[in-house]
Amino acid sequence: MIDIGANLTNKRFENDIDQVLANALQADVENIIITGTDIFNSTQALQLCNRYPFLYSTAGVHPHAASAFDKHSLTCLRYLLDQPQVVAVGETGLDFNRNFSSKEQQIYAFEQQLELAIETNMPVFLHEREAFETQYRILEPLAKHLKDAVVHCFTGNQHALEAYLQLGFYIGITGWICDERRGQELQSIIDIIPNNRLLIETDSPYLTPRTLTGKKKKAKNQPANLSHIAQKIGDIRGQTLSEICKMTTDNSRRLFGF
Repeated sequence: MIDIGANLTNKRFENDIDQVLANALQADVENIIITGTDIFNSTQALQLCNRYPFLYSTAGVHPHAASAFDKHSLTCLRYLLDQPQVVAVGETGLDFNRNFSSKEQQIYAFEQQLELAIETNMPVFLHEREAFETQYRILEPLAKHLKDAVVHCFTGNQHALEAYLQLGFYIGITGWICDERRGQELQSIIDIIPNNRLLIETDSPYLTPRTLTGKKKKAKNQPANLSHIAQKIGDIRGQTLSEICKMTTDNSRRLFGF
């Protein structure tokens, strides 16, 4: 299995990263892509990749951090994206839920990173929350120029899912699918995703599958829990765990080129 999105530079991992990675390997997670969310975090992610050869990372500026995006950010991203362990531009996109950066700042940073992805011929690791219409309007004319893209941690509705698939994007599914409360809509549309566009991710340390925790306080999520997400997807789609693991691993390698 390949976990395409884990926030391993998060402070919640600073004291046990070796054990977390050992747990992942023991659970048959053969590769993990660390999510880069700003320049500092993306640099930290690359440093982790240099320590552990089965790790890869992305490099980008999350919409929450868009207010700090400038020409220096582009220079730093170009350097990071030139490193062999860095496999995608992002996490980038729009988040109109909390607006830690203004909508205008988010759109500017997003458009700059899309242009960078086209320039470097690298796939894009997309974030989107409560901003589908604006994000799609920006992506639609550029999609044919992008090498590829994945909508990370998809939690949207059927309209958004079908629109992203129409652009040819991959869809990343997290432990949200295991939530009997919030995940009902996603469970009802997961069959729409073609086999060759499905990816799995933990988004660690967030979104611990509730199939593990139930109604108890959520524990820190980790890549070792990836199989629980794959199993839930397989149960809904009528596919075995091994089928989900094989297809998502093949899709990950095709998208990210390793």
